[in-house]
Amino acid sequence: MGVISIIWGVVALLWMVLSLIPLLGWGNWFMIPFAAVGAIIAAIGLVFTRAENRGRAKAGLWINLIAILVGAIRLSIGGGLL
Repeated sequence: MGVISIIWGVVALLWMVLSLIPLLGWGNWFMIPFAAVGAIIAAIGLVFTRAENRGRAKAGLWINLIAILVGAIRLSIGGGLL
């Protein structure tokens, strides 16, 4: 689950960077739910993994949360209207 959440988070981060380009801000509307699914996968990985093996799941959770946060900030400043 940890590896899946990291891959999901990297894809969300790439999508986030693409959505920072002017006129592509509408991509945040799709990236935020996509990253939320990745965060849910990471949370499931945290629950079902032993304590010493939770590093990948934690990293995936943080990557997805960063993507959600930056996307939400971008939408809040009006970047998602076009």
